[in-house]
Amino acid sequence: MLSQASWAQNTSRVSPVFETLHQFPNVRDIAITASGYEAFITVQSPLGEIAVLVQLQKVSGKWKAMGILPFSGSYQDMEPFLSQDNLTLYFASNRPLTDSIQAVKDFDIWKVKRASIISPWGKPINMGAPINTSYNEFYPSLSSNNNMYFTSDKPTELGKDNIWFSQKLAQGYGTPVTLSKAINSDGYEFNAFVAADESYLIFSGYNRKEGVGSGDLYLSTKTENGDWSTAQNLGKEINSKYMDYCPFVDSKTETLYFTSKRSGYEKVNDFNNLEALIQSLNKKENGQSRLYKMSLKGLLR
Repeated sequence: MLSQASWAQNTSRVSPVFETLHQFPNVRDIAITASGYEAFITVQSPLGEIAVLVQLQKVSGKWKAMGILPFSGSYQDMEPFLSQDNLTLYFASNRPLTDSIQAVKDFDIWKVKRASIISPWGKPINMGAPINTSYNEFYPSLSSNNNMYFTSDKPTELGKDNIWFSQKLAQGYGTPVTLSKAINSDGYEFNAFVAADESYLIFSGYNRKEGVGSGDLYLSTKTENGDWSTAQNLGKEINSKYMDYCPFVDSKTETLYFTSKRSGYEKVNDFNNLEALIQSLNKKENGQSRLYKMSLKGLLR
């Protein structure tokens, strides 16, 4: 359980993630295995035309980019999420449904499996209906019982992008439904991460009146009667005036990871030599998508 009341008092300062990732101009998101020795990220071009899934491994205590996943690199693949056993990788992609089709389509949720941690990945499989529709589906996140939470721009009475829920059934998935107004609004809600036990949900809400910036992270917890509590902004301790999105919680280390486009430029005209200019342009907080982390020690139980 993640407590809303104790969030502000107990969270540690936000810090950038993994020096090795700064070789990439934009890193959109991350998913880490339960072992803590393997991770997957989305590497993008500055404007997002390129979106590729890259594997990381921890070597001698440091993360190393091992390469592009064998099924990725030809289309826009993003937003990886691992099953509890780490053998199924879910992701969003605009790839065509079959190899015989060349044209890209709208974004769907796909999955790809492997027999073991050291086995090669198989061929991606489209999740199909009722998860995928003629609209865009993004950012899959699954609980331990495989209930799925995801983002879709399918029109509803709530307006823009919303967070949806689909229950895992004995065979396939139930008809997706939008989460309540405790989470969704007439604006944009997206990129929801659900706890394994479904006790909390962290997501991005865009340009809300109580917000800190353009896109902020919000937290909702499950109440005793099984409803979602009214989502609370996670505040200036974590949110910036820039876009903050793509949350992921590593429950083993009690760490929240998220993406931010925050900028550390203050004195934009205070340069007197080329070396200082180049160093500043390549700093971590430069307005491009970077991964950040925050300790949740004492908040998860």
